[in-house]
Amino acid sequence: MKLRFFYFVSFVVLLAFPVLPVLAAKVDTVITHSASMKKDIKAVVVLPEGYDGSKTYPVVYLLHGYGDRYDGWVKKFPAIQNEADRHKLIIVCPDGNIGSWYFDSPVDKKWRYETYVSTELVQWIDKNYKTIADRRARAITGLSMGGHGALYLAIKHQEVFGAAGSMSGGVDIRPFPNNWDLARRLGPKAEFPERWAANSVIEQLHLLTPGKLALIIDCGKGDFFYDVNVALHEKLDYLNINHDFIIRPGVHNWEYWSNAVGYQLLYFSRFFRS
Repeated sequence: MKLRFFYFVSFVVLLAFPVLPVLAAKVDTVITHSASMKKDIKAVVVLPEGYDGSKTYPVVYLLHGYGDRYDGWVKKFPAIQNEADRHKLIIVCPDGNIGSWYFDSPVDKKWRYETYVSTELVQWIDKNYKTIADRRARAITGLSMGGHGALYLAIKHQEVFGAAGSMSGGVDIRPFPNNWDLARRLGPKAEFPERWAANSVIEQLHLLTPGKLALIIDCGKGDFFYDVNVALHEKLDYLNINHDFIIRPGVHNWEYWSNAVGYQLLYFSRFFRS
C-alpha cells in the first residue's frame, strides 16, 4: 500500500504536468447500443494524435458524475485531449444517465448500467476501434458517482479491467439515503439495507483477487465524500490490498478533478507499460 499525502498549492502541478499545446487528438461522438436496456446510448471517444488504425492502443474508461452526461469531461475539461496525446491511449466517456450509479438497478430493470459499461460498451469499443483488447490494457476511473462506478465495476469485473481509480468517489452510499436518486435505484435504505450494502464499493472488497487489480483513490480534504474515502483506504490497508491513496487540499468541484485526472492517467499509463 502506498499512502501519499500531497499538501501544496495548485500551481505546483504545472511542474509535474506541464501545459501542452493543443494537439491533434480526435474526439468522436458515437452511438452505441445496449441490448439489455433496449436503447441507443451516446459516448465520447478521444483518440490520440496519430491514430490511423494501423496500431492498437490501451483504453481508459472515464465516467461522469451525478447529473452530468457523456460529454461532460470534454466540455468542462477540454485538456483531456492533451492527456490522450501525452499517454498515447484512447479515452472513452460513456453516458451513465443522471443517476444510474453504474449498477444494475434491482428496482427498475430499465437501468442496467453495470451490464452496459462493463460488457456491452467494452465489446463495442473493441469491435469499432483499434484497441488492445485485454484487461492489462484496460482501465476505468471517474469522478463522484463515476468514482463509485469505476471501482464498483472493476472489482466486480476483474476479468475486464486491470486497473481502476476514483476521484472524489461516493465509495460508500449508505450515509446518504436521501441523495442523488439512490433510493429510486435501490429502494429506500430503511427497507432494503442489504441492497445498499451490496452496492457500496467498501462492501465489495472481499471480491478482490490479491494483486490482480491496480487501484488509485484520490479525494480532497474538504470533500463531503472524504470520510468514506478514508474509511475505504483503511479497510484496504487492513486487508493488505495494495493501492495508491492520495489526499490533497480541495473540494468536490471541477478545479479538483481537472487536477486529479492527470495523476490518474499517469498511473494507468505506467500500469499499461508494466
